[in-house]
Amino acid sequence: MLGVTVFADGGSRGNPGIAGSGSVVKDSHGNELRALSHFVGKTTNNVAEYQALINGLRAALELGATHCQVFMDSKLVVEQMSGRWKIKHPDMQAKAKIAHELINQFEQFSILWVPRKKNARADELANIAMDAGAQGAKPGFVGSAAPSSHPSDPKVAPSHPKDAEDTKDRQAAHAPANKDWVGATTEALTIYLVRHGQTEMSVKKQYSGSSDPALTELGRTQASRVATFFEGTNIDAVISSPQKRAQETARGIADMAGVAVHTDEALREVDFGTWEGLTFAEAHERDPELHAEWLDDPTIAPPDGESLDSVYRRSKRFVTKAQKTWAGKTIVVVSHVNPIKAIVRLTLRAPGKSVSRMHLDLASVSTVQFYADGPSLLTLFNSTAHLS
Repeated sequence: MLGVTVFADGGSRGNPGIAGSGSVVKDSHGNELRALSHFVGKTTNNVAEYQALINGLRAALELGATHCQVFMDSKLVVEQMSGRWKIKHPDMQAKAKIAHELINQFEQFSILWVPRKKNARADELANIAMDAGAQGAKPGFVGSAAPSSHPSDPKVAPSHPKDAEDTKDRQAAHAPANKDWVGATTEALTIYLVRHGQTEMSVKKQYSGSSDPALTELGRTQASRVATFFEGTNIDAVISSPQKRAQETARGIADMAGVAVHTDEALREVDFGTWEGLTFAEAHERDPELHAEWLDDPTIAPPDGESLDSVYRRSKRFVTKAQKTWAGKTIVVVSHVNPIKAIVRLTLRAPGKSVSRMHLDLASVSTVQFYADGPSLLTLFNSTAHLS
């Protein structure tokens, strides 16, 4: 009998983007037997995570292992491979099938989640692979697969108090409100509201409604990071504005969750009319009285544009439809400043003027809940901790 421990990690720079996986195989004494860096190509973070698992399992079998314990910091892969979460994305289904075929060759197997800091060596190897890909390497293994003198990771015990605390904190951050507190008898529709990442127009602080700029490089990084916010969260659907900046942001979240991106026109940004592409100061200089009225009165529209009350009405229709379609489920909505503010306003039953007192950062996350028997709650607003 040969028992080994596998640490596996995958990553991508952009989602999809340059992706790499790192896998480490250790013996029962913590000695490193194999260290694998694999440039996966251009794909998603989750596909790279699965590739890291597959590479680690193959290496363990090549070494003659009969007992294998895997540690990964991807809650998604751990839960899916444990059979607790469904695998919906076709690419991930294919990878999971390969992984299961390898797992079935062991006499004993287990897979556990660990905090990222406990998976540092595999993360290092994944980054080596991504660096190689950025420098023009072809997909495949990078460097040698020989054992290294890298210090072994400390033994990871799944019942360690700190690990349990980290897991508990993750779960608490995404836990729904206690329905007894609001007197509800039904399960809530939970909606995570995500603002898209940075564009060139947001850098220049221009009104960007009907225009369709793509994400900047920083915006793509923000999109990748906002996807990590949802690790460990069981997402039933991802619904996006049709505009490019929102679609790009939504794609990484959907890939992480293993679901498709649904598109809804109701989630597009307000139409700024003739103010499109102008800064706040430029719009105020062009139409000082109207601009001031627009800021104070949600029924006022820019020239050839749309009022914020109009955005509110279509956002309300979206929520009503979502309550029927996704009752008791958890969905992610990727949209823009004004539709998100409108949904928050609806949640709070706040007056129209309230939206001018709200601030939403790029790639921020807010959370609202709607119960079929009446109550609605705002449980998180403008969270950006995942961007640090």
